[in-house]
Amino acid sequence: MPIEMNFCPRCAHELEDQEKFGRVRRVCPSCGFIFFRDPKVAVGVLVEDGERVLLVRRAVVPQLGWWALPAGYMEFDEEPQEAARREAEEETGLQVELTGLLDVFPITNPNGRGVLIVYWARPASGDLRAGDDVSDARWFTAAELPADLAFESTKAALARWRRRHDERASP
Repeated sequence: MPIEMNFCPRCAHELEDQEKFGRVRRVCPSCGFIFFRDPKVAVGVLVEDGERVLLVRRAVVPQLGWWALPAGYMEFDEEPQEAARREAEEETGLQVELTGLLDVFPITNPNGRGVLIVYWARPASGDLRAGDDVSDARWFTAAELPADLAFESTKAALARWRRRHDERASP
């Protein structure tokens, strides 16, 4: 369960549960502060290089040791595209050029809900290496994709990549 907010961050008064905006929320009876439990926002990139796609092997839970798209949580002061480029470089050593929005996927985990914004990208510069919270970073062709894919969002994004790849190959 997520940690519950019990005291007002403005005036330190104890919060109460009250019906506000169609839900029971934590409210400060002293200053009127309302605590909204906001979803986490993460960003990822599906990096294409010709016939290959870039995946990383996770070195952290959840899904330790499984393959996923380079991705991570946005910082409070970042734009989504900036965060996507940062995550790609941190995890793979590559600077990427974002080429479009692939999709937005739901995130559900024990800490709550969120959204994952995934961009299409291509490598711009840098040397491929595992970094940050991954143990490996590798290019795969469609025939080489690993079976141990970490998340439904990774599977769905790779299915979109395969369809796009197949459409390009069709006469």
